Amino acid sequence: MSELTGGCLCGGVRFRVTEGPLGARYCHCKHCQRRTGTAFSLSAGVPASGFEILQGAELIRSFQPPGGSPKAFCERCGGHLYAGDPADGAVHVRFGAFDTDPGVRADLHQYVDSKAAWDVLPDDGLPRYGGRRP
Repeated sequence: MSELTGGCLCGGVRFRVTEGPLGARYCHCKHCQRRTGTAFSLSAGVPASGFEILQGAELIRSFQPPGGSPKAFCERCGGHLYAGDPADGAVHVRFGAFDTDPGVRADLHQYVDSKAAWDVLPDDGLPRYGGRRP
């Protein structure tokens, strides 16, 4: 895998990933819906050991919803960056934050029991889970 880079909308926060994504998933939970303003979130799990903030660490803010993991975003533009805490071993980088194709595709849908009523899940053949899939 070659190095992946990414950042927020205003460019104030920049990061790099030096270890390949471990997988990716669609999340249809209410937290992701409200955080993104869309029907779901798509994230790639990467080892924290291969995730580095290159600039703008002082712009990163985090919100931890009840029962959820911390959600990191840029305080200046509101751009969503990742979920999780790099100090805890894993980071789930938002696909939209990558500069280029991360080279991994989603392999499941989780929290489909709380999907938006107006959302229609695609017939993509991926497994679906009512709640969190470990």
